[in-house]
Amino acid sequence: MADDPQRNTRSVLPASRRRVLTAAALAPVLTGVPATAGAVSAGRTQHAPVEPVMTRLADWADVGRALGRPGDMKRFMYHTALPRRDLTVFSHGVRIDPALALGTHVSFVRYADRSTLLMGDVVVTERELQGFVDVLQSHGIMQTAIHKHLLAHEPDVWWLHVHAHGNDPVAVARGLRAAFAHTGTPPAEPVTAPPPVRLDTAAIDAAMGVKGYPDGRIYKCTYVRRETIVDGHLILPPGLGATTSVNFQPLGGGRAALSGDLVMTAKEVQPVLVELRRGGVELVEVHHHNLTDEPRLFFVHYWAVGDAVRLAEALRRAVDTTNVVPMSGGAG
Repeated sequence: MADDPQRNTRSVLPASRRRVLTAAALAPVLTGVPATAGAVSAGRTQHAPVEPVMTRLADWADVGRALGRPGDMKRFMYHTALPRRDLTVFSHGVRIDPALALGTHVSFVRYADRSTLLMGDVVVTERELQGFVDVLQSHGIMQTAIHKHLLAHEPDVWWLHVHAHGNDPVAVARGLRAAFAHTGTPPAEPVTAPPPVRLDTAAIDAAMGVKGYPDGRIYKCTYVRRETIVDGHLILPPGLGATTSVNFQPLGGGRAALSGDLVMTAKEVQPVLVELRRGGVELVEVHHHNLTDEPRLFFVHYWAVGDAVRLAEALRRAVDTTNVVPMSGGAG
């Protein structure tokens, strides 16, 4: 890889590889081969980038059983949500809905070389943090970020990005399950129809330039980077660890609490921060999701309370300083 972290990785991926990736997104490819090796870091290598392949929900049955939680498919990803419904968290007087900022989730992706990548974002209390990390490390699961999504809040909660790459996703799922057992993460609940989101979602969509989607009481708008993102030698599928997310929690009277993160290259960081502050949005944290991504990506978490549509307009101005496109229907 070149030293310039700003360059678009499309410049080093042959057109044939980009066509293969596009085809994979449209035509499912099933590996059907069980994993055999332990989890290891993807790391930087001299190998040609490896594309993800499409799988079916049935291909992940063993992983689901090992994790002890039902999952679903989001494009290339076998995705499992573990919201911290057990926690009652307040930030600046607002009770945080789990779908706004307390949504643990883990995703598995199969690759053309038959390896599997795990990535996820986990919510833990400060008391749970060190023990959770110890169990992850004993199972070969890496930590790539320990950070905050919220400003002053009670109880004290941390967010942890997890990462593993290898040929035995079932072993990784067992390691995750053992780590989650050291937390108060509650069991899964039956899926029910979400209540109506009490916001002017049409006006929010118009301001954000993307069709959002409900997640329980929360309304979400997402964008994905235009570039091909490579982590180590793995091409990350659109939506995995490289999305901008804008989440609206209704507060009544057209007002909302906003929380989420914007994905940026280094040259985009300052323009985004300036636009957020111009719009009255509070900055929480700037951090990474990956250790070896190209182009190098940064993420800013933010917080705001006010008129939902006006805040959407402010967020849109910040989003427009970055190289993203709308992702309709949710992060993939």
